[in-house]
Amino acid sequence: MNTIRTQLGIYLLLLFSITAFGQHKNKVTATLNVESNTMLVVQNITYVNETGTTLSEIYLNDWNHAFSRKDTPLAKRFAEEFHRNFHLSPEKKRGNTQVNQIEVNGNSLNWERVEKQIDIIKVTLNQPLQPNETVTINLNYEVKLPYDEFTRYGFTREGDFNLRYWYMTPAAYRDGWVLYSNKNLDDLYTEQATHELTLVIPKKFTVVSSADTMVNDENGTVQLIAKDVKEITILLRQNSEFKTFQTDKVNITTNLDPYQLDEKKQAIAIDKVVQFIHEKLGEFPRENMMISKIDDRKNPVYGLGQLPSFVRPFTDDFQYEIKVLKAILTKNLEESLWMDTRTEKWISDAIETYMLMVYAETYYPNMKLTGGLSKIWGIRSYEFAKLEFNDQYPFLYMLMARKNIDQPLNTSKDSLTKFNNNIANKYKAGVGLKYLKSYFDERVIDDFIKEFYAKNRLQQATRADFETLLKSKAPKDIDWYFNNYVDSRKRIDYKIKKVEKTEDSLQVTIKNKYDANFPISLFGIKNDTVVSKYWVTDVGKKKTVTIPREGIDRLVLNYDKIIPEFNQRDNWKSLNGFFANNKKLRFTFFKDAENPHYNQIFFVPVARFNLYDGFTPGMRLYNKVFLTKRLLYDFKPSYGLRSKQLVGSGSISYRHDIESTKSDLYFVRFTAGGNYFNYAEDLTYTRLVPKITFGFRNPDFRSNQKEFIDLRYVIVQREQPEIPDPTLDNEPNYSVFNARYVYSNPDPIRHMVWFTDFQITKRFSKVSFNLDYRKLFRDNRQLNVRFFFGKFLFNDTNSDFFSFALDRPTDYLFDYNYYGRSEDTGLFSQQLIVAEGGFKSKLENPFSNDWIGTSNVSYSIWKWIEAYGDVGFIKNNGTNARFVYDSGIRLNLVPDFFELYFPVYSNNGWEIAQPGFDQRIRFIVTLSPKTLTKLFTRKWF
Repeated sequence: MNTIRTQLGIYLLLLFSITAFGQHKNKVTATLNVESNTMLVVQNITYVNETGTTLSEIYLNDWNHAFSRKDTPLAKRFAEEFHRNFHLSPEKKRGNTQVNQIEVNGNSLNWERVEKQIDIIKVTLNQPLQPNETVTINLNYEVKLPYDEFTRYGFTREGDFNLRYWYMTPAAYRDGWVLYSNKNLDDLYTEQATHELTLVIPKKFTVVSSADTMVNDENGTVQLIAKDVKEITILLRQNSEFKTFQTDKVNITTNLDPYQLDEKKQAIAIDKVVQFIHEKLGEFPRENMMISKIDDRKNPVYGLGQLPSFVRPFTDDFQYEIKVLKAILTKNLEESLWMDTRTEKWISDAIETYMLMVYAETYYPNMKLTGGLSKIWGIRSYEFAKLEFNDQYPFLYMLMARKNIDQPLNTSKDSLTKFNNNIANKYKAGVGLKYLKSYFDERVIDDFIKEFYAKNRLQQATRADFETLLKSKAPKDIDWYFNNYVDSRKRIDYKIKKVEKTEDSLQVTIKNKYDANFPISLFGIKNDTVVSKYWVTDVGKKKTVTIPREGIDRLVLNYDKIIPEFNQRDNWKSLNGFFANNKKLRFTFFKDAENPHYNQIFFVPVARFNLYDGFTPGMRLYNKVFLTKRLLYDFKPSYGLRSKQLVGSGSISYRHDIESTKSDLYFVRFTAGGNYFNYAEDLTYTRLVPKITFGFRNPDFRSNQKEFIDLRYVIVQREQPEIPDPTLDNEPNYSVFNARYVYSNPDPIRHMVWFTDFQITKRFSKVSFNLDYRKLFRDNRQLNVRFFFGKFLFNDTNSDFFSFALDRPTDYLFDYNYYGRSEDTGLFSQQLIVAEGGFKSKLENPFSNDWIGTSNVSYSIWKWIEAYGDVGFIKNNGTNARFVYDSGIRLNLVPDFFELYFPVYSNNGWEIAQPGFDQRIRFIVTLSPKTLTKLFTRKWF
């Protein structure tokens, strides 16, 4: 009886809310089929035309259908971020929506999926919908849920279900239809509505949801209702770990990892967080809120808190509070501020990050970025151990700015790189509010945030509302904030150029190293104590200001480091003489954060191996810090335990970044490098290479497409054996000018890299072209095609040392990492470098002193097992062109990093049946840690 009364009350409340507010309504009845992971959906969408214009069609978000094919916007985004699991997944793991019927008043409507956005449905109305009129669209469709490994929503390996964006909703209309496809950004843009869901599910499931009310009956039917929401997230659990914590502001249902906290301590932490948010923002959008492990995994607190528990440097209380704080803030702002979820998300990101910073300042003012590690001997002396917890926000934004791949805050979310979307832009947005707070030197920002939230809570809002209110509250002009900080990627970078002293004042000349106009703080320091602080504005190229002397012994720009300045190494000037401004040397083991007051030199043991020097331990000396620097040096003096010699390598480079978005050219790098190792038994080589590189990129930063022009001069000096080796050229010393253009687009689905190369020296000149293409098909089979053509323009050499090679280039420029470059037999001769001819079998007369053209192809047989074949023509002076071929099996375990090749048939005949087959197997093994890390970092940058 009580259940009936409760249901009746819900329906009356729902009816009243629709009548009173004329709100959109979604009424869904869905029946779950656990065996097929499908839901049969009957839905009624009541749409109120609040657009102010007559509508002849309505667009529906059908985001579940984004999983239906491997060429949808969602699939392309996975590919851009090097996630192959979706492309490799079988059809049973991918979702889709099968529409059976769309009608109004019993009359079927014409509908179609939008071209190139098949997760958007265009419904053509039989009659135009006038302003303020209402239409009810009836839908019948079947939802095939996807596997949750793609976006964490769908069916799970354990037999549970995470349901979000699974039923249709109307697209948003803002002076036109706003059609956003599902790109795994959790930013569905739809009209807020009342949602009434009826689920028919097996009784074994417990329902956890974000609904306002939920009613279960004895037949396995669950009714959920939520008002003023975009959708209802539902988790179906056979064994639920969720607990509900009640506070006087909002009830929090969660299964977040509590670490070692008991339920009482969890409740205290949640209440502490809730009270903080209520004080700083205001009322919560509804009485109940669900935050789950899914929310945390999709939007985690990045940093050391993600490390395994046995090395976590933070207390359980702190970690839990920060995790809960971020999850609740994200959910609260998402449900409260109805803004464009894709182009204006930076506003809620700014508020969220700012609140995280304020919370740490309020409750954990002494917390370091490394937590408890900052107190451990051997770590506490490092600069990164001295960083405050909140220093991570400008630091990680600057990580991208120093790489010259930062993006303006107003960039659409789907155009941001993964690192910028998940971390850098969120942090830049929050740091911007801290910057303004310091600039105003008042409570303006705190009051502004609270007022903005109160005025726009559960209301449609735009950037214009944010900007207008902020400018009205600001006591100073802040056009620079929107024009330069939000809408551009202009750099903030100032230096103290000179200081002129008088008896009672200082004339300080500040230089602006870029063309952007930002206010900069100037501090007067005496004995490490702040004596004065001034804000300098409108610097232009440079500006001189006069300040009282006040016993100041040092002037520092941006002393509190609140401003995200590009380079802080030239921010201070001592008044105690010339030598006081000189930076001291500091040697530090391993890499560290930058200290602008020292010239830091880092050292770390290194080791490498080649057959002739043997195991080669050494010491690496370098100046590279966590943030990219323009001027870098890197020297690796080493000792070959087998050769008994000092060997090694070194380089120095300077990179000039091009910040302009109007040019594809984004950096110019000048490099000088050298190597000294053994290239054969008791024979050393010296290699010196001055080089200039021009880097070009696609204006779309998410694109993996890049282009490079390398111009270098390779100088090589080799020791010659006492008994001449006929395989080596009789001129041991040579210099080669080399120009190369490289086009690179290493997409995991359609990979293409090609280059043209030109070399000239006094004894020869050659040109070559190399193309690598890799295609992953929808049936999960992979085709690899490589083409190479090389031609001598002239050739006056008398050996094959400079010739093109079929299977093992001589590498006279010493570019390749051969472990035994001069070996003709044995294991090290079997190392494969896919260059020039790219053959795997060792054929007779493999060199060409005229021209060569080859093609290398491999195709999947099963998973990482492939069949390969190489064909080509090789031409030497005075002879006819010769046709060559080979074939075999390739184990493509990790492409380009670990591969094995087993030859089967070639010009040599059936190699698999010939003696010494084990010596014919070829291998690719990459041991370079720097190269291997690219497997993991490429998806972020």
